[in-house]
Amino acid sequence: MWGQTIAMPSPSSAEPRTVRVDPARLAGWLERFAGRHGPVEAHATADRVRCVAPDGAVAELLLRWGPLPGTGDPLAAAVAYATRERTVGVLLVRRKAHAAGVFLGSGLVEGRHDSHYVQGRTKAGGWSQQRYARRRSNQAGRAFDEAAEDAARILVPRLAELEALVTGGDGAAVRGVLASPGLEGLRALAEAGRHPVYPVADPNRSVLVAFPAQFRAVPIELNDLA
Repeated sequence: MWGQTIAMPSPSSAEPRTVRVDPARLAGWLERFAGRHGPVEAHATADRVRCVAPDGAVAELLLRWGPLPGTGDPLAAAVAYATRERTVGVLLVRRKAHAAGVFLGSGLVEGRHDSHYVQGRTKAGGWSQQRYARRRSNQAGRAFDEAAEDAARILVPRLAELEALVTGGDGAAVRGVLASPGLEGLRALAEAGRHPVYPVADPNRSVLVAFPAQFRAVPIELNDLA
């Protein structure tokens, strides 16, 4: 119809996409970003470093470990911040397995893992279904108790050394384990952090050893011009 106004989306209205960059590659990634889009203006806030290029491309580095220290060049500080070796506790929990470990940088200092038998769901109805559900719940409860015991054994004695507690697996399972008596310090450390509960397969040693590739990676949000 004549005279009707049609709203057109702005060129940068799309949701940002996120890439994850290994800390050792961050400096090179930033150099290539500037090479493609021009010299960037960088500004640090409490939770991110926002890089804006002359052509409108924007990259925002999310600060998972807290604000940048100092007031110097934000990009140099971000690279130093990302590559610094930290002592980090890890707790991975799923119904059928768990793992707990302490890392210095990407190296496992101490760790423990175990698997559990938790019965699968049944299609039976009535009393049988209720019986299986109770049995499955009891098995899961014992599995989470064992995960809490390993967290107490591996992580609690090193609590004062840990800069963060990073978790993975099933979020409800992780919260259930951290609610166990004696793990209050670990729970507070996890709640104070900025990391999500990362997705992992049923934890074993190889899953535990590989986990730093997830939590050490730098998430970078890019607009549609980047």
